[in-house]
Amino acid sequence: MAATMSLLISSGPFVLGVGKSVAGTFQSRSNALVPLKRNVLVRCDANENGRSASPGGLREAVDRLTKKQITAEEILRNQEQNVSEQRSVFGTKPASGAPYPRPEIERRPETGDRSFGSVFAFDGAAPETINGRLAMLGFVWAFLAEKATGLMVWEQLFMPGATGLVFFVGAVQLLTYASLVPIANGESTDARSFGPFTARAERWNGRLAMIGFAALLIDEMIRQSPVFH
Repeated sequence: MAATMSLLISSGPFVLGVGKSVAGTFQSRSNALVPLKRNVLVRCDANENGRSASPGGLREAVDRLTKKQITAEEILRNQEQNVSEQRSVFGTKPASGAPYPRPEIERRPETGDRSFGSVFAFDGAAPETINGRLAMLGFVWAFLAEKATGLMVWEQLFMPGATGLVFFVGAVQLLTYASLVPIANGESTDARSFGPFTARAERWNGRLAMIGFAALLIDEMIRQSPVFH
């Protein structure tokens, strides 16, 4: 049910109050009549949750474009039909209440436990998401920094006077926080998509970036020279 509030504002001598206008005057709750030069009536509508009843706002617009609801029924159906949900990467069958592997219904932020231990478990929602995003950022950063400075990744991080370590620590904190907020609100990465930008695409790009970044570090340790120069 929508609630409506009317607000009367004077554009002459500043008068602001909630009440009713009577023949060019404004009667406040104290029953005092105040002369007004011009009256402007502002109407605000709100629903039972206190939010705007009319569609609008950046967050609502983004949600309409990118967000989809993932129900427990959909998770259970995928859990039964998806072959990758029948066995873990080590060949173990998921069991309810087991530390690893857990059924999809128990590890999903939408339906499962969202405690710190559950979210950061080996099959939790956070580790692969955060590591993949950091690897994608790190690989691009390493490429640009090496082209600009001619320094290896280790030199960018630990050479005296280098600021790479400061930026690295800041990026870890920022991406970790940004990744955990939706999870804490019961939203997995699969709940968002926009055109080609899907959770599946992000996972594969993140996995490739983790492999590529690890290979970059190992190569530079062996050859003692930057890969991108």
